[in-house]
Amino acid sequence: MLANYFIVAFRNIWRNKIFSLINITGLSIGITASLVIFMIVSYQFSFDTFEKDRDRIYRVVSDMHFPDQEIKFAGVPMPMPAAVKREITGIDVVAPLQEYGEATVRVEAKQEGGTPAVFKKERRVMFCDEGYFNLIQYQWLSGSAGQLREPFRVVLTESTAKKYFPDLSPEKMIGRRLTYNDSIQVAVAGVVQDLREVTEFDFKAFISMATIPSSGLRYNFSWDQWSNVSSSFHLFLKLSQGISPSQITKQIELLKARSVKKQNLNPSHSLQPLRDIHFDTEYGNFDEYLAEKPTLYGLLLVAVFLLLLGSINFINLMTAQAMHRAKEIGIRKTLGSRKGQLIFQFLSETFLLTSLATVLSLAMSPAIFKVFAGYIPAGVSFSAVSKPEVWIFLVSLTVMVSLLSGFYPALVLTRFNPALVLKTQMPVSAGRGRFLVRRSLIVIQFAIAQFYLVATMVVVKQIHYSLSKDLGYRKESIINLDLPFDDKDAGKRLLLLNKLRVIPEIDKVALGGDPPASNGFSFGSMTVDNGRKKIETTVDIKYADSSFFEVYRMKLLAGRLMRSADTASEFLINDTYAKFLGFQNPEDALGHFVEQGQSRLPIVGVLADFHSRSMHDEIKPLAFSCMKDQYYTLHIALAPHRENGENWKAAITRMEESWKEVYPGQDLNYSFFDETIAKFYKTEQDTSILLTWASGLTILISCLGLFGLAIYTTNRRTKEIGVRKVLGASVAQIILLLSKEFIQLIALAFIISIPAAWWAMHRWLGNFAYRTSLDWWVFLLTGLPMMCLAMMVLTLKTARAASVNPVESLRSE
Repeated sequence: MLANYFIVAFRNIWRNKIFSLINITGLSIGITASLVIFMIVSYQFSFDTFEKDRDRIYRVVSDMHFPDQEIKFAGVPMPMPAAVKREITGIDVVAPLQEYGEATVRVEAKQEGGTPAVFKKERRVMFCDEGYFNLIQYQWLSGSAGQLREPFRVVLTESTAKKYFPDLSPEKMIGRRLTYNDSIQVAVAGVVQDLREVTEFDFKAFISMATIPSSGLRYNFSWDQWSNVSSSFHLFLKLSQGISPSQITKQIELLKARSVKKQNLNPSHSLQPLRDIHFDTEYGNFDEYLAEKPTLYGLLLVAVFLLLLGSINFINLMTAQAMHRAKEIGIRKTLGSRKGQLIFQFLSETFLLTSLATVLSLAMSPAIFKVFAGYIPAGVSFSAVSKPEVWIFLVSLTVMVSLLSGFYPALVLTRFNPALVLKTQMPVSAGRGRFLVRRSLIVIQFAIAQFYLVATMVVVKQIHYSLSKDLGYRKESIINLDLPFDDKDAGKRLLLLNKLRVIPEIDKVALGGDPPASNGFSFGSMTVDNGRKKIETTVDIKYADSSFFEVYRMKLLAGRLMRSADTASEFLINDTYAKFLGFQNPEDALGHFVEQGQSRLPIVGVLADFHSRSMHDEIKPLAFSCMKDQYYTLHIALAPHRENGENWKAAITRMEESWKEVYPGQDLNYSFFDETIAKFYKTEQDTSILLTWASGLTILISCLGLFGLAIYTTNRRTKEIGVRKVLGASVAQIILLLSKEFIQLIALAFIISIPAAWWAMHRWLGNFAYRTSLDWWVFLLTGLPMMCLAMMVLTLKTARAASVNPVESLRSE
């Protein structure tokens, strides 16, 4: 019996090839999207689920409270871990982690006098102690975590160890020497197996934490300062059984009260669960990619919509063909088939179609992974299809879609009265009830497609607005060149500066901290007496020499630029800060003094406002200071770009030559400033691409369904078309007759989608302090093409039916 069901189902699929192809295509698109999205979402939610007692692992985070805002840090002061170990109870493991950043690693030669191997831009190097290996369980191949109590020791992962010492076993690597950035020489103390699980702790080398106070890095990392909070220094804790995070938080605050003298910037600390770290973009984590739960839920919604559209096509086409299956149903019922058997017959047909769509989706998936390689997490690939959970998902999805798509048509088709069906060959209920359902489903399809089109247009419009708006500075043709982090030799920096200034392809060069816009920040609390009262506020502080403002062509509204100095001696503020202080005219702010801590420095100039963050953030009070020990970036304005770009290539080549002369053992790291700004909107650009594809796929599926219904309608009304042509109807009149109702439904879908799209995009634009307008023409510009496309799809079939010789249509009559 079961075999017979599938044989009959296959015959029906083969007999209705066009409708079957439309159904399989629509369902395969939805299943492919669902498969890829399932793999992405399951990957993101699988981060750090392997750690033992993970529910007791927390990260200590910091909240910096200012008079008018709050800044969140993933880090803590460097003295905190040692104090927590000494004075706080209820903690099983204390594990501090300090990021080292990119490093150049020199591996000692096998033989004395040999040439050492050099590995540049080595990432994921961390400072830690044995507590880390008590927190995260590694398989040790040689050595032990206890060696990290000593300074100048390093533990390598197996992959890194094999790269550095390809001919040695893990046991023989012990004691071999490595040098990081020509300044920190360490001995290998152990080798651990790489973590095979999905984790944020994907580190490659672990230098002993005791190395920091025993080297020049003590100053760089503010080893003894409770007042300094760095986002690169993390503290993880594993709480004892029965201890709550609030208990530890209270003890930390009491500890700080005993350890820290009263100061303006005194952050509070809290405990963040390990399970939240991968999704928390406010605090971040090791400068790695973080997932956003709203984005993942949005992806799931896209998958649901695409599956829904494919199912709608199936329901529409199956119920539209009801009268063609009426005689079959009548005969089956007369011969004794029960309703349950008929329902199972139609569900088996749906299951066969869905299974074919699933097979097609598996064949399409490698191409999808290739096309979206830049947007799919690196840990997700088509090879994951072999995992049992993926096959369970595919089987479950196939069954679910079969039931969703097939149950209603099966229920409708099995309700036919066999006596009336065999007498008239027409279903008893053919017409209004099912026709209303089909019309509703068409409206839903095109409303979803229209919603995605509007969303895509608005996101693209906002990105264009953000990138084309006058930001208050020059962003084109500027290179930001990073200076060595652990080299504080001011003489070398000036030497490199002077070498770059004489390169003909370079227009201007300046020393400073971050460029005008960056993800980095340094906040401080400042107080100014404006003559009437003292005003305290949080100020973003940047560092630059006087040439900096010429490089970026920033406008000075009043006063003068700062003079170079070794320590802060005067401030240059932006117009927003001047107005916040109560000075309506920029000149009025000149000569007033800024109080910060123990210092009292004059305001010597006021800059025109500029965007130091993305368009998400408002322009806030900002001040520039001139401090040479805070200069870690060279800002280079290139000469105007020639058509062939040879002058820029020459400039970069000569920059590299000058760099090697001054810093022979260091890598040259530079970036173009306009690309840095574009990265502010990477999330929006990824969203735009996702919406573009979602729009395209929803429109494709909707048009496939529309085309199928057009085929069905013209076939059913063939005789009517012939009669109308005999009576003098033109081809255009017949096309309009056949298409009018579909066009009305699409217009209704457009009207329904407008409020939902406006509400959703109005809320989305609310995330931007500076945003584009939600103009009426955006909706019109997306609605008209949709209408035209639908008309084209309908015309493909209706025009052909309207052009047929009426003699052919009426021959059987």
